Amino acid sequence: MPSNNPLPELGDPDLRSPKSYLRWLIGRQSSTLSLGVFWGCLWMASMGLSPFAIGRAIDAMSDKDTDGVLVWTGVIIGLALVTTVGSVCRHRCDTIGRLKANYLTIRLVTAQAARLGAGLPKRVSAGEVVAIGTADIARIGALPGAVARGIGSAVTVVLVAAVLLSTSVALGLLVLIGVPALLAGTGPLLSPLHKRIGNYRDLQGELTARASDIVSGLRVLRGIGGEAAFGERYRKDSQRVRHAGVHVAKVESVLPAAEVLLPGIFVVAVVWIGARLAVGGGLSAGDLVAAYGYAAFLMMPMRTVTSAVQSFVGAGVAAERVVRVLALEPDPTAGTPRVNLSEAPDLYDATSGLRVRPGLLTAIAAATPEEGAEIADRLGRYAQGQVTVGGLPLETLPLEQVRDLVLVARNDDTLFSGVLSEELGGPSERVRAQALHTANAEDIVEALPDGMDTLVTEGGSTFSGGQQQRLRLTRALAAAPGVLVLVDPTSAVDAHTEAIIAERLHSSREGLTTVVVSNSPLLLDRADEVAFVEDGKVVVTGTHRELASGTSQYAAVVMREET
Repeated sequence: MPSNNPLPELGDPDLRSPKSYLRWLIGRQSSTLSLGVFWGCLWMASMGLSPFAIGRAIDAMSDKDTDGVLVWTGVIIGLALVTTVGSVCRHRCDTIGRLKANYLTIRLVTAQAARLGAGLPKRVSAGEVVAIGTADIARIGALPGAVARGIGSAVTVVLVAAVLLSTSVALGLLVLIGVPALLAGTGPLLSPLHKRIGNYRDLQGELTARASDIVSGLRVLRGIGGEAAFGERYRKDSQRVRHAGVHVAKVESVLPAAEVLLPGIFVVAVVWIGARLAVGGGLSAGDLVAAYGYAAFLMMPMRTVTSAVQSFVGAGVAAERVVRVLALEPDPTAGTPRVNLSEAPDLYDATSGLRVRPGLLTAIAAATPEEGAEIADRLGRYAQGQVTVGGLPLETLPLEQVRDLVLVARNDDTLFSGVLSEELGGPSERVRAQALHTANAEDIVEALPDGMDTLVTEGGSTFSGGQQQRLRLTRALAAAPGVLVLVDPTSAVDAHTEAIIAERLHSSREGLTTVVVSNSPLLLDRADEVAFVEDGKVVVTGTHRELASGTSQYAAVVMREET
């Protein structure tokens, strides 16, 4: 079946430096770029030659050469048509080049995010990824068009200089020497522009990350009255971004002024020299008009080149972030052969001393929530640790095998948009129905107008916090993993619902390995074994009732949770 992918083969990008990546990106669309350069040169050259044709027509009129007037009038019309066609085709190539550059970068970043998987948030902030997908993609996408326009402008300047040399050596040399000198005058602005754009981009990523944190934790902030404090932090961060943007704008505002001032000086010089030559008889009236037309026209390619340089600077800053993400190494075990394990292997976390026996429901009660979450991360290989499964180091197993074996479900896991039945997954309707029953979530589905065919909004925003938690638990149970690690799976539900879930969870996972990180007495009481963690270490194990009656620290933590 033919593929609709316009760029099916990416190859390996050159990540040695941001410039290397941009060169590779441009090379991937050399044909489009070549066409863009061709049409760009034709478009601008036809405009650049128009003053020459107008000058010849004026001389023909001065000489009362009717045939000459008609010929040069036809040339002027022809140049106008070429300019129109060249403009349309150049813009088309510019658009295609921008879309291809965007598409290539998006594909690479998305593929890299998929390879890094759940480890991505620990290595790159959410704000950084969002900024890449918005501002950086746009800056990189502008590069192919800027290259084509820049080359076209440079070629046109040389062409105009050559025409002027045939008319007047003085004017031709003025163009050949003056244009590069004027462009060099903007050079001192580029270095501070690059630095300021880079600083602005960094602050923008941090602000996006801050906003993401506030939105995701809004319910918690409201519960503890922290909205005002975090709102103030966001205000201060946004002001820093605003000030950085103003610093960028100061330099960027000087560039357009230079684009007008410096070419304006150049126009005055060309007109002054041309007028003196005309008065002295060195130029005809047509040549003088053409010289003025050249001078006025040259403002356009000069401004185009300056604009292209700005695009180069912006693309370079954006490429630094893209290369930083693409250069991250994925898990080295990804794609390696699977390891033979027993049907029910045990897990052992050497850092904490936790041993998870196969086929049992093990609960982790921790003195602080962070300690339990850290153990869950290590068991799922989302964090570095010395964990063994069936006596083998977990870090040596292929990542795909670890993901199939161990499923870690958290409260901050996302409910994706789409049909509810597809969101909850499960190998069959029976398994999904059993998962709904265990999570006591059947009433949620029954209340929906379309039942399991209901479309879930992004993040499950139409559901309450407790409903979202029960649906996340349903999704985790429906996956039926060999080892299921649940982190505070009932923290947002009422005590009655929690008791039902605790009872059903124990029975539905009978014979399967389950780990529950929670300080809820209702869940702890249904566990086969409870491990009490303090200062990151398992200090005692036993049943909930044994620990509650015999360990004061455990009782204090659990009773505090209960009250």
